[in-house]
Amino acid sequence: MKFSDIIVAVASLTVAFFLFDCVFNLALVPTTGSDYGSMAAVMVSILLSGLVVGYVLAGKIREESRIASISKVVVLFTALFGSLIVIVYGAIPHYGASIDEWLSNTYKTSSWTNNNWFAYEIMGLSTDTAMFIVFALVFGFIGLYLGSMRKPSAKS
Repeated sequence: MKFSDIIVAVASLTVAFFLFDCVFNLALVPTTGSDYGSMAAVMVSILLSGLVVGYVLAGKIREESRIASISKVVVLFTALFGSLIVIVYGAIPHYGASIDEWLSNTYKTSSWTNNNWFAYEIMGLSTDTAMFIVFALVFGFIGLYLGSMRKPSAKS
């Protein structure tokens, strides 16, 4: 795959992800009543967008080693996805409050200084980001691999 093909694949994967994620978030978050619905929506959306993009771009993916092509697309998508996760969490005002609530329920925070709160909030953000990066790597690779398995059409 040429670099321009990788960019097209990552852009397609990102657009498909956000479309699927919107639908699944609307369905799963109210159903579960927690952030587990959002996590499930992310996993399913990455897998489905990988299947669709892998199917559509199967010919380009197979031009060279399929594993190498898929790896390039998934790594670039994961870098973009990780950056977007950090930006989105920064834009949600309740995210910091939910981290503070989780920390207060998990640790004895009565004697914490601002430095403690800062360090543990960064830990919470890093942990969440790492979890979503693993989701993107694993489910993106599986989706693209399975999607690109279609047989090439017979020449007429």
